Amino acid sequence: MNYGAIKNCDIANGIGVRVSLFVSGCRNHCPGCFQPETWAFDYGQPFTGETERELLDMLRPDYITGLSLLGGDPFEPENQRVLLPFLRRLKQELPGKTVWAYSGYTLEELRKEGSHPRCECTDEMLSLIDILVDGRFIQAQKDISLRFRGSRNQRVIDLPETLRSGEIVLSPYGEKGGKPGPGRR
Repeated sequence: MNYGAIKNCDIANGIGVRVSLFVSGCRNHCPGCFQPETWAFDYGQPFTGETERELLDMLRPDYITGLSLLGGDPFEPENQRVLLPFLRRLKQELPGKTVWAYSGYTLEELRKEGSHPRCECTDEMLSLIDILVDGRFIQAQKDISLRFRGSRNQRVIDLPETLRSGEIVLSPYGEKGGKPGPGRR
């Protein structure tokens, strides 16, 4: 897997101060995408063990709330296979950090047997993510007043609650002035 950028102290891609990893590779090619250069799987630099160590070091300070995965698309199968071991390590070494993931694929697509993004890593990767912002960017539904998403069709999903209940549970973070629920950062 390659990545296009790492942002330390990012406040635009999730709640709190975050470290953001922009992975390379996306097959959705949404018109109006804010980072079309990341569609190419070979864009940027290789994600290595050294990259993992750098990310974990950036995530260690108490003022860092967590990691945001963007792209490209973290849920392209090639990317999942690299990100899953990293997320396992992150949750083991820094269990208090939250993980947000942005994907052009909907949660329903990610969970549907036989769909393109679903692979042997998908279910476990979903279990390690706190917030999933899902859905393709649709330029005709662009709305700059939305929090943490670019178009009205996209959802900010509380993934642990969704997986627990079996029904989509939207996070209040996606709403203007949204506050975390009990026990959430």
